[in-house]
Amino acid sequence: MSNLLVTGGAGFIGANFVHYWMRTYPQDKVVVLDALTYAGNKASLAAVAGNPNFVFSHGNICDTRLVETLLKEHHIDTLVHFAAESHVDRSITGPDAFIETNIIGTHSLLKAAKKVWLDEGLNKEGHRFHHVSTDEVYGTLEPSDPAFSEITPYAPNSPYSASKAASDHLVRAYHHTYGLKVTTSNCSNNYGPYHFPEKLIPLVITNILHDKPLPIYGDGQQIRDWLYVEDHARGIDLVIKKGQLGECYNIGGINEWANIDIVRLICELVDKAFASSPDLGDRFPHAGRAREGRSAELITYVTDRSGHDRRYAIDPSKSRGELGYQPAESFSSGIEKTIQWYLQGESWWAPLIQASKD
Repeated sequence: MSNLLVTGGAGFIGANFVHYWMRTYPQDKVVVLDALTYAGNKASLAAVAGNPNFVFSHGNICDTRLVETLLKEHHIDTLVHFAAESHVDRSITGPDAFIETNIIGTHSLLKAAKKVWLDEGLNKEGHRFHHVSTDEVYGTLEPSDPAFSEITPYAPNSPYSASKAASDHLVRAYHHTYGLKVTTSNCSNNYGPYHFPEKLIPLVITNILHDKPLPIYGDGQQIRDWLYVEDHARGIDLVIKKGQLGECYNIGGINEWANIDIVRLICELVDKAFASSPDLGDRFPHAGRAREGRSAELITYVTDRSGHDRRYAIDPSKSRGELGYQPAESFSSGIEKTIQWYLQGESWWAPLIQASKD
């Protein structure tokens, strides 16, 4: 049995990880710490809220004393750190929140873990601090460049990726300086259920359902490696269980797609869904083009964002060789599941869209 503290567990990846872990290890206790900022949604955890092995704590990771209390009160042996500001556009217009959460917040967690686990000796031998990071810390790739590996030099290009790079270095430092038992994983772009509607894939799906423009930055040829979120959860599980202390592991989907091709595919799949399920037209009366099989007409090219990285790609060879990691979902299977989830999950995402307008 393990007792986990999951920071940011009401966010997109964190919530999916909580569902995965509680389904896979029903005997374990999971404590979620989340500040419930705009991207945190307690409704994402509704399915586990009544489980006696689940505890929710509303609080900020920068509150070091609160973190210490949770570590002690719940006898936490494993801390899985998802909590982060993660939207690149927001980091460009308001970088302060990214510095506060991603750097200061991570340091707060490290200080609490060191004090409780090491200084006070409450779990000196059996603890694990797992830090969840991103491929964006590596910078950008040219079309012919090899994919990012764990030895790729860091070269972050946005305030978001710079703040995540700093947090990665802090985690490494606490291992090498103090002996904190840490692992880090750097993932590619995630997609799947409970994804906040401002991100590309859920934005495209929900905009189609409202007959709204589908904004494409620049020429739409930015390439990303897409990882189904449950595959990411399985990868983190493997790192926690089998990963070497102090090591970093890349977790990727082995699915490189240009943004414009993803948007066109989603348009095609949503159009097919409407054609095969006439009730969708009744449920989404504003989706005029989808009902007519013309969702692609909503594609609209907009000015590219500042410092937009051209290509990300993850080489997961180390995770595959050392941990046995392999994504279970292809992009075609994962995107079908994702679209179906959003078509059935309006009660989850509609309030978020409305809240963003208020």
